[in-house]
This record gives sequence, C-alpha cells and structure tokens, in this order.
Amino acid sequence: MTRKALVVRGGWEGHHPVEATELFIPFLRENGFEVRVEDDPQVYADSPTMGETDLVLQSVTMSSITPEALRGLREAVVAGMGLAGWHGGIADSYRASSDYLQLVGGQFATHPSTDPELVRGGETDNYLDYTVEITDLGRRHEITAGIDDFRLTTEQYWVLHDDLNDVLATTTHPVQSYHPWHRPLTSPAVWTRDWGAGRVFVSTAGHSLDVLQDPNVRTIIERGMLWAARAR
Repeated sequence: MTRKALVVRGGWEGHHPVEATELFIPFLRENGFEVRVEDDPQVYADSPTMGETDLVLQSVTMSSITPEALRGLREAVVAGMGLAGWHGGIADSYRASSDYLQLVGGQFATHPSTDPELVRGGETDNYLDYTVEITDLGRRHEITAGIDDFRLTTEQYWVLHDDLNDVLATTTHPVQSYHPWHRPLTSPAVWTRDWGAGRVFVSTAGHSLDVLQDPNVRTIIERGMLWAARAR
C-alpha cells in the first residue's frame, strides 16, 4: 500500500518553508510516499484527509491555527499518524496554542546571539559555533545510530521541554560575560515523542538551506520522517 505524506508549509518566510520542504519531497517520493502539499494548516481540520495521511511534514513558523485544525492534528497523531519537522517550522509554530505545544513537547524560547560588540544587525548575529551531542539513547536509536557528535554554525535553539521526550541529541549553551544566566544549560537538539498511537520527530537544526543540507542534519531528518510515519 502506498503511504501518504502531507507537507504543510507557510508562516514566517525567513525559514524558507517552500525551498526547505522541497529538499525533502523527492526523498519521500523515493521511499514510496504519495505527497500532497498545502500552504495552510486548516487542512488539519479535514477529517478524511487526515485519516488517510501517514505522515505530516510541517514547516510553519509562528503563524496561528484554528481550534478545529489543531483538534484534527492531535486526533490524527493519537490515531497513529506521524508528525515531523525541524527548527521553527515545528518547534516555534502556533505560539498561542498550548495544546499544540503539549503535542510537540518542546517550544523555542530563544537563540542566544553572539558577543554584543560583534552584532551588526543581520541574521548572522544569531549564528554560533556549537556542538550537537548524541545521547546514549541516540547512539542506539535508528534515527541517530552511527552519527557522531558534530558541529554547526547556525542558530543554537534554547528549548523549553518536558520529560516525555526521548532525547536523541542535545546542545549546551555556555555562560558568557554578557549573558544573564549563571550556569550552562543543555537543551534537546533532536527528540522523538510517542503520542497515542502516533509518533512525533523534531530536529532543532534547520534554520537555513545550507544547514538542512549538512550531511548529519539531512540524514537525521530523513530517518526521522521515516521513523515517525505510520507503518502500513
């Protein structure tokens, strides 16, 4: 049976939702998915569509969602559909919807900037060199097995999260003289979440197209989509 993937994209254009998702649509098709693309999360309120969807790949930063659409998304995941995404497209969506935040299990709080003396007013002010560290669980998990710790130069997400997440990779925010916090803080960088009969996958890396094409990041996202998708 051909599985069905629904790509939902939109919101803030700074995360290039169209171009970013286009990087992964060929992979889904090569792995046997029939792919449908929508530019509005209201599709989640369409019960027949959601009932036959095996995977939602979402890239919608900020924006908003109606109660009907959110209910449809939650019910579909509980029934066995997978939900996957990266960066703000899943971890910074629908900020006003607490039920969405509970479903995903992590919410973007900030991405610390570089030294204020080096700030120039562009997006690279928030680019830091940091390490993505694979956890013990991650070294055994099919999404991240065989991947070693790796470095990125991009936004380093600080994420608010809970203990229902199975964390496959982390990143640690150091303390700098210009920061108001007083000890290093470790945030999840890759996690999965079981929700009802469904699965959720999140990678916080993915701010820009070059990051999504990093071999480690791309491999993790590709494996994460396959892991999250409903088995037929």
